[in-house]
Parts: sequence; structure tokens; C-alpha cells
Amino acid sequence: MTHSERDRPEIVVGLVATPPDHPARVAARLTAELAGRLAERVDAGVRWTVREGWGEVAPRRDGGVEALLNDLAQRRADDHWDVAICLTDLPLHAERVPLVAQTSARRQVAVVSLPALGLHQLRAARAAVPDLVSRLLTDASDQRVPPAGRAPAEMARRIPAVHRVVGEADAGERRFVASGLIGRARLLTGMVRANRPGRALLGLSKLLVGAIGTAVFALSTNTIWQMGDALGGLRLAVIMLLGLTALVVWLIVAHDLWEKPDRETPNELARLFNLGTILTLTLATALSYVVLFVGTVLVGALLIDTSVLEQTLQRPVNVTDYLKLAWITSSLATVGGAIGSGLENEETVRAAAYGYHPRPDGWRDEKGGQSPGGR
Repeated sequence: MTHSERDRPEIVVGLVATPPDHPARVAARLTAELAGRLAERVDAGVRWTVREGWGEVAPRRDGGVEALLNDLAQRRADDHWDVAICLTDLPLHAERVPLVAQTSARRQVAVVSLPALGLHQLRAARAAVPDLVSRLLTDASDQRVPPAGRAPAEMARRIPAVHRVVGEADAGERRFVASGLIGRARLLTGMVRANRPGRALLGLSKLLVGAIGTAVFALSTNTIWQMGDALGGLRLAVIMLLGLTALVVWLIVAHDLWEKPDRETPNELARLFNLGTILTLTLATALSYVVLFVGTVLVGALLIDTSVLEQTLQRPVNVTDYLKLAWITSSLATVGGAIGSGLENEETVRAAAYGYHPRPDGWRDEKGGQSPGGR
């Protein structure tokens, strides 16, 4: 560090992720570049130091954003940070609309709800966090930086998820909220994004293997050929939807993924968790179905000779017949896949539940503590 750098005032910004799962991945990427963004957007004359940490694996649900702000304020004081920002995957609400972020100048902390940012959470967080830090320092009358040149309402124009700013401006308690309908739609897509459906898809690998085995066996019988020929597109679509619905229900019931309201989990939060779980599993099973369908088409083309199929159906056949055959076979094979899902590793399937947060291995807190094993 040069002499001129030592002469510059230092501001320490703590970036905390809770739970240390998806939010920690966003925080890790943001931490690497946040100091530069703060110098560019807030004040280049300050020596910005960014500390990365992680909060509770299962953050408090009953206290809402205030509980998160209080816990974060205690962490900020304990670690001697100037300001602290919390990234969380909890879906938060204010005035019955999704809450994107909230700042508290009195506590010198802010919380960002990643799901409320929608699909592009890292990009939105990159734009939001420097503004939140600047607003906190301005509201706290910190003399080390010039007052924020932007009004809080400008954040609504910079961040698509933010619709308006509410709260007590004089007290430095501001809530950045989303719109009603569009905000809720963005919140649900953001919850699915935070729940990482790709992880759920990989977790259902044995289900997919079982379904492929069932499909290969079914393709070897001419009864399924005749069924595919007899059924129309509408009935095939209904069978497919029933099969996928049954699979999602089976996964939720067999692995106890349904969130039940209790003293710690309000009804509204439990409903959002369950909706996030259903949407994640629906997307994962739909992607599994596409893989199964493509595989069944290829196996059917290799296994069933055109002349044999024509002899059974007693008419000329074309590509459409093979696609219909793969369609009915894939739909029926999802039932076999549901049975195979009972053999899945419990931890990988439960990871699809939005309210379930396994304690990750390998994450390190800035305090130097290694994350414990799974719970």
C-alpha cells in the first residue's frame, strides 16, 4: 500500500449472504468487483474495503425484514464494519407487494431480496448495492464521502424490479418495493432461479435412468405401438400432463417437501415456499421429460424397423408415427420414473424444496470459520 493510499479514509463494507447457498454465490462474485464499483459510483477518494461473510443457514422467517436487519446490525457492530449489506433468498414483502431492498441508516445496514430481482440477479445486484451503500452513508451523514447525488427514487429507474420508494425518509428507513402483478411474477421467477432447477434436475438422475429403462422395455412391445397409433394429439397431451403432475406430486409427498405453516413460518411465506418448490420441480421434470422424449425417439428409430412397424399398424408409416410412439412411451415411462425416484438420495431431492437449506461444505466466513457439515 502506497503512502497516498494510507492517507485516504477507509470505509469497510460487509457483504453477508444468508443462507450461504445461492446468495453466497452471488455475494462471492459481487465481492470481487464491489470495491471498484464503489470507487467509480460513490467516491474514488475513499479506500473501499469489502468483507464477505455469511449468515444463518436457516434465517429467521417469523420476523421478516426487521429480524434480518437487526441480526445484520449486530454482525456489523461485532465485526466493526462501517455499513453492511445482506443478500438473502427469502421472499420479503412490504405493504402486500414484494420488497426488493430496505435500508436503515440508524442501523447502517441494508437487505436485498434476490428473488425480487427476477432472473438476472447478479446484474441487478451489481447496480443496486453501490447505490444502497451510497444512500446509507448519506443518510448517516458520513463526512468521508460526498452526499449521494441521486435521489432514492432514481433507483427505481436504474433497477427494473424497483417500482417505488416508501418509508420514513427523515429517519433513513427506506423500502424499495416492486409493483403488484409484475413484481409478483418477477418474484416467482426469481425464486425458481434462486432454487437452482438445474441442481434439482441433476438430483433426479436415477429417476431419469429408471424412466429410460421403462421406455426401452415399452418400445419392445407392439401393444404400445398400437396405442400410439390410436390416440390423438389431445389425448396424448392429457396423458403427458397427468404423468408429469403425478410425478411432481409423488416427489413432494414421498420426500416430504411440503412446507407447513407454524409459529416460525407464516402462512404467506409457506405458500410462497411451496409455490417455489412446485415451480422448480415442474421445470426440472419438464426438462427431464424432454431428455427422455429425445432419447426415446432415437432408441425407437434404432430399435424398430420401419417394415415391422408398418406390418403391425397395417399402413405406411413416417416420422410422425415415431414421434407419437415416443410421446406415449415417454408419458407412461414417467410413472416408472416416479417409482425410481424413491431410490434417489434424500438430500439431493430435498434440495428442491425452497425452504430447505442444507449446510454447505467449503464456504468460509471472513471470520475464518469453516462451514460445518450437513444438517
